Amino acid sequence: MTRQISSRTLPHLARPALFLALAAALPAAHAAADNDGQSHHLTELSAVKVTASPLQSDAESLARPVAVLTGEELDARKGATLGDTIARMPGVQTTYFGPGVGRPVIRGQEGPRVAVVANGVGNMDASTVSADHATSIEPFLADQIEVLKGPATLLFGSGAIGGAVNVVDGRIARDLPDHPLSGRAELRGNSVNNERSGMFRLDGVSGDNLVLHVDGLVRNGDDYRIPGYAIDPAALDDGHDHDNHDDHGDELGPRGRLENSSTRTRAGGVGATWLGASGFLGASLGTYRSNYGIPNGAHVHADDDHGHDHDHDDHGHDHGDEEGEGEHDVRIDMVQNRFDVKGGLYDPLPFLQSVTVRAAWTDYEHTELEAGTPSTRFTNKGVEGRVEAVQQPLAGWNGAFGLQFGDSDFGAQGEEAFVPDTRTRTLGLFVLQEKQFGPLKLELGGRHDRVRLNPDDGLRGRDFGATNLSAAGIWTVNDHFDLRFGVDGSERAPTNEELYAAGAHIATRSLEIGDANLDTERGHRMELGVHAHSDRIDVSAAVYQTKFKDFIYLADTGVVEQGLPVRVWTQHDATFKGAEAEAMFHLAEGDSGDWDLRVFGDYVKAELDGSGSRRADIAVPHGDHSHRYSVDLANGGYLPRISPARVGA
Repeated sequence: MTRQISSRTLPHLARPALFLALAAALPAAHAAADNDGQSHHLTELSAVKVTASPLQSDAESLARPVAVLTGEELDARKGATLGDTIARMPGVQTTYFGPGVGRPVIRGQEGPRVAVVANGVGNMDASTVSADHATSIEPFLADQIEVLKGPATLLFGSGAIGGAVNVVDGRIARDLPDHPLSGRAELRGNSVNNERSGMFRLDGVSGDNLVLHVDGLVRNGDDYRIPGYAIDPAALDDGHDHDNHDDHGDELGPRGRLENSSTRTRAGGVGATWLGASGFLGASLGTYRSNYGIPNGAHVHADDDHGHDHDHDDHGHDHGDEEGEGEHDVRIDMVQNRFDVKGGLYDPLPFLQSVTVRAAWTDYEHTELEAGTPSTRFTNKGVEGRVEAVQQPLAGWNGAFGLQFGDSDFGAQGEEAFVPDTRTRTLGLFVLQEKQFGPLKLELGGRHDRVRLNPDDGLRGRDFGATNLSAAGIWTVNDHFDLRFGVDGSERAPTNEELYAAGAHIATRSLEIGDANLDTERGHRMELGVHAHSDRIDVSAAVYQTKFKDFIYLADTGVVEQGLPVRVWTQHDATFKGAEAEAMFHLAEGDSGDWDLRVFGDYVKAELDGSGSRRADIAVPHGDHSHRYSVDLANGGYLPRISPARVGA
């Protein structure tokens, strides 16, 4: 029987009732932190460099919307997942599929539209394939987290049409440390799930210019404590009296505990960087291992019952008598090993300030365990790299150009593998330029990508081109007020899931059917923002609209097969509209610290552009044959799973 998790346990369980932090390591650590000059005000970003940009611009001077967490602010917000860590930024929320899973959602966009990168290079895990797949990035080991809102395709390609999150871990050093040996250690506890976390970091200098780094983390958490039951009694449509929970027996699970929500995480890395007068070269090796539960009720199985008529000619036929099978505890055992290199030259040619090369090789694997037995295995092995050249100023224009390449092999084996093994190759060329015209700073950019997908199983490969153009500006009215604007035209190539899915996708409790004929998705964004600041208050706000041509989404068909609803990947025009605002009030300052009050809010509305319906023919795989249907797909209505409006402090 399909079960549902009560909404009162999602998307965020109770915040930690107990927080314990210990930061100490080596006599120089405290002095090093003082010298970093890291402010705990999120809005004081003038000294914070955005490393995702080849120009290494200050966060406050970028016309494109960006938010940065660093220093004490990052320490205060660190959560068990990347999504949870940044979820209280305006316009940013997180997916939730249990405490072990949390992928960023930016202005209503998620999954393959939001790039998650580490040190400017893609993470290459399997988190975009399914909602119950976690990202393989540990926020507790981050030095800085950069969130690029709106299209970040200029920097990271078509997979960033909705935004990007860049996590900087410092394993490859950017500068010589102030002290020959420094470090930190931290312990945290959480009463809601008896979490025990510990991390350490050490940075040292050998000789005059060799920087060494080591870090590590251990986190254990038990099942979450919750009020009442995790399973909503009203969802158990079994004929019982829903006012009497005893009638449901064991179906509700234990009272006061979210079953199978425990997590175990291990992460760490080492790095070495040589810093010279004419260039630098660094390398790092990192590992991330996590074993986390999918809360019971969130994971079901398709029924393999074949005892029904196979001759279906319309979408009105409903296998409503078929039900999902009972479930066992499902856990995901994830491992990723990653090797990074980064090097650069200063003033290599008369017309270039610098050239930087970075690349990462990853080996990712996770296994879905049912009652401790492996059932489905996902792998992703690949390499991604980029070359960036920063030019000398030319007629007042500062800029950079470069290329990015990637080659990954995705695999899925097992009873719940609904996407074929696919090799994906990408190549992109980009250019960024900026110039100051009196009070107006103008930023321009362009990029073109080629994306090639080659699936196994005899399926037809696809080759896509994606072109992206962008313009943004800041009009400085006075020292305390500026206006910001941005317009973008971005394109995204479909993913292997959207093109080739064919089978039960347990995370969405549905049978997913891809469309190998999908076209490139196109988005056109317009945004207007304001920023005002004084000694006592900082305020920023923005309104935006993105109109999509051929927006790719998962549509309901009204058909039920094997006890699961059938959903198809399809395209239709859509519009996203939203607004966000944040204000920081500096109430008081003193020797013991500062007193600030921060308030924020955001809103997103997303709907299909149209009315009525359109007819589509689909084939649903069923063993060694298929069932064919003609279905009506809605041309209008709200898109599902859009983040709700929020106001917070």
